Amino acid sequence: MGDNGLILGQRLAEWCGHGPILEQDIALTNISLDLIGQARLWLSLAGQIEGQGRDEDKLAYFRDANEFRHLNLCEQPNGHWGTTILRQFLFDAFHLPLLEQISKFDDPQLASIAQKCVKEVRYHLRWSSEWAVRLGDGTEESHEKMQQALADVWPFAGEAILANAFDLELAEINPAYNIQMVNKAWWSTVNDVFNQANLEVPAANWAPQKGREGIHTERLGFILAEMQFLPRAYPDAQW
Repeated sequence: MGDNGLILGQRLAEWCGHGPILEQDIALTNISLDLIGQARLWLSLAGQIEGQGRDEDKLAYFRDANEFRHLNLCEQPNGHWGTTILRQFLFDAFHLPLLEQISKFDDPQLASIAQKCVKEVRYHLRWSSEWAVRLGDGTEESHEKMQQALADVWPFAGEAILANAFDLELAEINPAYNIQMVNKAWWSTVNDVFNQANLEVPAANWAPQKGREGIHTERLGFILAEMQFLPRAYPDAQW
């Protein structure tokens, strides 16, 4: 959870000062800040549970690529505005139902973080959905660009909702967790928005992804090189 927010938040931060209009530049920057703030909560808790003296900063800045456990969707390039919107929408449609489930866990720390995040992610999903519809059902040019952008990001979407060993283990520990319900909610949201946006689900199947197992695309190395350079160059610096 922490790595998803950290890496996608870092990607979105690249738009700061480059958005198509001021209001949306600010909106996307705020979503980036939300995700990074959420990552701090998850990574701080992860460090506490790990018990090896690593706080949120150590986990963010001093791990190598194969130690990150985020969806490969999160690290994909921003592309043009429509590409960023569709990447964000596909993630938001997964993120919200997942958080809603975690917010019902018996573990008070997990539930508390999820409950806080849900409020922010509801806005994220509403924002990305509205833009997907606006561009997909806009001009002929915007529709074509959105359909091509969807073809580019779609191969990475399946990892979010296809169960792996982690999901099965988590379901045993927390009966409130059900990846199939997340899958169902994701498809419901995606189909609804795509119908409004006049976008067709690509015929190509999802490409196998193992980001949650630490196997990432070459994109992650470039993200970490930029994100981690300063704290690694000056490890004792006080922010």
